[in-house]
Amino acid sequence: MKIPIYQVDAFTNKPFKGNPAAVCILNNEMPTAWMQSLAAEMNVSETAFLMAERGGFQLRWFTPMIEVDLCGHATLASAKVLFSEELASKNQPVVFFTRSGELRASVEGNWINLNFPAFPEEPYKPTGSFMQALGINPVNVVKSGENVLVEVENEEAVRSMKPDFLTLIQTPLHGVAVTARADSHGFDFVSRYFAPWVGINEDPVTGSAHSCLGPYWGKRLGKSEMLAFQASRRGGILKIKLLDHRVQIGGQALEIFKGDLLV
Repeated sequence: MKIPIYQVDAFTNKPFKGNPAAVCILNNEMPTAWMQSLAAEMNVSETAFLMAERGGFQLRWFTPMIEVDLCGHATLASAKVLFSEELASKNQPVVFFTRSGELRASVEGNWINLNFPAFPEEPYKPTGSFMQALGINPVNVVKSGENVLVEVENEEAVRSMKPDFLTLIQTPLHGVAVTARADSHGFDFVSRYFAPWVGINEDPVTGSAHSCLGPYWGKRLGKSEMLAFQASRRGGILKIKLLDHRVQIGGQALEIFKGDLLV
């Protein structure tokens, strides 16, 4: 039996930019171990598995190492495949049933908007070794959801940092977003995201981190709508809109290839 699989560059309108995700469409439940093995085989930061259910699609996400509770770019990639392949109507939101509850994706022109939970910030006191591993001087450090957010002085400090991942991984965390107000014209804030704990030293563009970054910068900039840039080597653009206890995360995406699994 052939199983359709796609690779999509998310949060970009240019090929080989943004964040690549694999999207696998299942007709039947597959063992978790099989999905994890396929994610390791694909070896991108996230592989999404979709299966149609009444009212929407079951959606699960795997890094090459573990299953995760929430992933933005692979959700965007999944929505792109469903809309482009006419497996879901562009005239209404597509509903995903996930480990983080019900998520929705809708089409707006050339953009796809994700409706995600918003994670408030709480105080966090980092260790000296943690900050030394990041190699930066923080302006502010908070915890938000599963992530630690570190604000630094300016965009250049975000772009130029070179973390020591072997030391960083000694602090038990899920992910770290380093962020600053943008100096680049047209953007409100920039970030980079590091998650060596789940097998991803640097994630090219991280939609789920903007469930934290959006509320964080909305509070400080006094804005409910923002344009964000994730300043990885590949780079990616995200439109952020704050809703009641939710965050709308907008992005573009391109299908790069599609095929069939033969095993």
